[in-house]
Amino acid sequence: MEIWINPACSKCRSAIELLDAEGAEYTVRRYLDDVPSEEEIRAVLDRLGLEPWEITRTQEADAKALGLKEWARDEASRDRWIAALAGHPKLIQRPIITADDGTAVVARTGEAVHDALKRTA
Repeated sequence: MEIWINPACSKCRSAIELLDAEGAEYTVRRYLDDVPSEEEIRAVLDRLGLEPWEITRTQEADAKALGLKEWARDEASRDRWIAALAGHPKLIQRPIITADDGTAVVARTGEAVHDALKRTA
């Protein structure tokens, strides 16, 4: 399993602590340093079963500068949103755990982390 984190994020640190407490094997991806490509973002969205606007941090300064709140949230706009996430990785909701069964979760709660662990067992 892999977890996308920002080390400055308390939710990310909590998720790592839970994974460590459970003895989970995982790889850390500091996605601000190792920025996911548009293709990787598409793959994670498919695994999450979500649209790009559903994992976008719209309160970030970059989001406001881009005017994301005004962007259409439809299939025709999907590539534009994905390009924004790849170009501004701070906008990606975190942490994201990709489980070994091919699924993924936005692991902002302990429940979500435990769900990812069940999928990996």
